[in-house]
Amino acid sequence: MSSKNKTQVIIAGKIYTLSGYESEDYLQKVATYLNGKMDEFRSMEGYHRLSPEMKGILLNLNIADDYFKVKKKVEELEEELSQKDREMYDLKHELITAQIQFENAEKEMQLLKDQEAELQKENIRLETQLKSHSKR
Repeated sequence: MSSKNKTQVIIAGKIYTLSGYESEDYLQKVATYLNGKMDEFRSMEGYHRLSPEMKGILLNLNIADDYFKVKKKVEELEEELSQKDREMYDLKHELITAQIQFENAEKEMQLLKDQEAELQKENIRLETQLKSHSKR
């Protein structure tokens, strides 16, 4: 198991010490995301008149909204990947079937060539016999 990391971050102008098994870089990204969300709300008209509780609820709702949108996108991408995997499997199966048909066609063609060669030999033999009978 990896060791716990501690790092200091600034959230809403205050320094906090975060700890977790994630990297320090990751913990900084989380703090940056929160600060960005808070900055987004601070720029909205009427935000400053809201109670701290309403500000927290608004922030939580928006973070949950971001989470569910990303989760839905991940599910869609996973389904798309699964569909692509099925398509690739089907294409591989078709390719194998085509290769088998090609190999069988090559064998059949070789068999027909061999038969043609035998028939040509037989034809020459019969023509030779015919010529020797007609000379008599």
